[in-house]
Amino acid sequence: MITNISKNISWLHEHPKILEGIFRGIERETLRIKKNGNFSKTKHPYFLGSSLTNKWITTDFSENLLEFITPASNNIDDILSFLTDLHCFTASKINNERMWPFSIPYSYKKKTNIQIAQYGCSNLGKMKSIYRTGLKNRYGDLINTISGVHYNFSLPILFWKNWKKQKQIKDSINYVSKGYLHLIRNYYRFGWIIPYLFGASPAIPSFFLKNIQQKYKFKKNKENIFYLPWATSLRLSDIGYTNTKILDLNIMFNDFDEYVQSLQKALTTPSEKFMKIGLQDKENNFQQLNTNILQSENELYTQIRPKRNTKNNESLIEALKNRGIEYIEIRSLDINPFSPIGINKNQILLLDLFLIWCALIDSPKTNKKDFIFINKNWETIIFEGRKPNQNIYIYQENKQKKLIEIIEVIFQDLKKIALILDNHANNIEYQTVCNKMKLFFINPELTYSAQFLRLFIEKGIKKTGLNLSQRYYNTFINKNKFNLNKKILEQEAQYSHDKQIKIEKSDILNFEEYINGK
Repeated sequence: MITNISKNISWLHEHPKILEGIFRGIERETLRIKKNGNFSKTKHPYFLGSSLTNKWITTDFSENLLEFITPASNNIDDILSFLTDLHCFTASKINNERMWPFSIPYSYKKKTNIQIAQYGCSNLGKMKSIYRTGLKNRYGDLINTISGVHYNFSLPILFWKNWKKQKQIKDSINYVSKGYLHLIRNYYRFGWIIPYLFGASPAIPSFFLKNIQQKYKFKKNKENIFYLPWATSLRLSDIGYTNTKILDLNIMFNDFDEYVQSLQKALTTPSEKFMKIGLQDKENNFQQLNTNILQSENELYTQIRPKRNTKNNESLIEALKNRGIEYIEIRSLDINPFSPIGINKNQILLLDLFLIWCALIDSPKTNKKDFIFINKNWETIIFEGRKPNQNIYIYQENKQKKLIEIIEVIFQDLKKIALILDNHANNIEYQTVCNKMKLFFINPELTYSAQFLRLFIEKGIKKTGLNLSQRYYNTFINKNKFNLNKKILEQEAQYSHDKQIKIEKSDILNFEEYINGK
């Protein structure tokens, strides 16, 4: 099942410099809440800048759903420092509000009015808001306030050039894209170790369970919060993830051109279900951007997806067609409630090791049948990952295997990669985190989901969430006195407002002409 990578490990030993220049970026979402835990009803704070044009602080689905975006960097400490500064800067601007420390919004009430994010009167701003209106009409508004952390990762071009030689790939144009698709296929096969280790949403409020077929027997606490004793990340399940199935869209990751074509098809094929919603209401207000299966590439909610930076008004699919895959986006990280900024260095180090490993091991092409079994393994870990003596299905061999046996093989390889990276950097960071995370499989009580569940059962979800949000707020306010990026964040906030005004003044087309040209 897992190929021997001794040859590739030797190759890395001989060429350790090919891993210099790994670039990373983090996107962290978090809900703005009142001190009592209820959703904030205020607009996106003006002093944080324009949510349309600020490079680093914006909104996701709703006005109170903040999104922090770090610049790409090859220095992990710099990324985490910048992300911390974004949180500190924001805390100094939101006064009596706080940032919710969990992925799941547990404090929702029926009367809560979720305000869809607004981006001004420009055509671009209207398009972004209408896209979110479409998400609300297609999937519901509450489910779109579930938050996560996205980890953007790219291997150096020198790595891919050597990888091409090592794999004896003849394609001189798309070898980088082939490499990332190779990695992505393996992430689907084995990426369930990420929610096992870092999943932090084993409990979910009752209102998420309406009209959901309950395959598993949930327990309930006094706050009417349902939980599963062995669950890791219900956010990634059908209960919490607003997901148009990859299988339904027939999107595979075997060939770059086929991937682009299948994504293009989803973007241009009308959906009977979404046609019933209608493009506009009786007052000619847009209900969604279009009635296609996907309104835009961003609606493809997957565990991992290929990305490319866009230019000017270029769409993602145009960027991919023109220049291929540039990096990958890991979307299966819950917010880490034990970190003020939602993620920590150990997680990044482990992700680095795992993603490099995914690039090194063999990666057979997959079909729909394979993906059915792949999804079942993810479901097993999501709902019952910490269950004693848990099994994973090895579909290539048509048999069950103990989870811990598979982990033994994976971590043997990860330790070898860690040694190479540490030797080159003259430290032991990767080896240390590798040894630490291995213990999470030996003792599942060390996982984030188990720690979360203990707090939840002992102290209740609301009290725990409010205590953490206040503690983290105090930390941010104190640290903001030493915020090295405060000046540039203030400048970007003001510049972003000026930029939004320029965009609004430069519009020539009316909105329908603009949207039809997209």
